[in-house]
Amino acid sequence: MKRKKLEKNIWIGGYLRRSENMEIILFVERSKSRELEEKLLKDDIVSRGNVIFRVSEPLREGGFYVRVLGSEEQCDRARSLAQEIAEEVLGEEKEAVLKAIKEDDERMLSGFSGIFK
Repeated sequence: MKRKKLEKNIWIGGYLRRSENMEIILFVERSKSRELEEKLLKDDIVSRGNVIFRVSEPLREGGFYVRVLGSEEQCDRARSLAQEIAEEVLGEEKEAVLKAIKEDDERMLSGFSGIFK
């Protein structure tokens, strides 16, 4: 089955441009997480995307998963910045991480919606 990229239209300098979003997951050891966080969030290109750090337990011990959601340029830049510090998560582990993130988000949203009842 071919996976479809997320697409949205964005305004840049008065022109409507199509933007295709990608999503990558990185794993970084706890001891190197601060270094990676600084590199990603201080970078002008990557910081414009959505960068989220999550504790890796219970899927993997001793580190953090980093989800980068953005353009192809932002994800490629994040990969190059993380090359010496982190590893990209692929395959079944990536799917498990994305599922866990989605479940956490849904739990948070369901709790938040209770405020408005």
